[in-house]
Amino acid sequence: MLDVQKLPRVFIHTENGIRIKLDDPNENFSPEAVCNHFSSLYAILTTAKIVGPEIRDDVQEFEFVSTIGTKG
Repeated sequence: MLDVQKLPRVFIHTENGIRIKLDDPNENFSPEAVCNHFSSLYAILTTAKIVGPEIRDDVQEFEFVSTIGTKG
């Protein structure tokens, strides 16, 4: 019998070259809702795009990438 399990999610925000690991506030939130949730702590996330998920060490890893300060 096949056992299906949901992989936990982790969200990554990089600030000043430091990767900050943000835990999933609610597994029912979409990645966009999670980004919106954390934008009250990190204002730069209001314009961030979401990259991922990428599977690493049995975890779904999403990365918030800021679009401020980039051209093109």
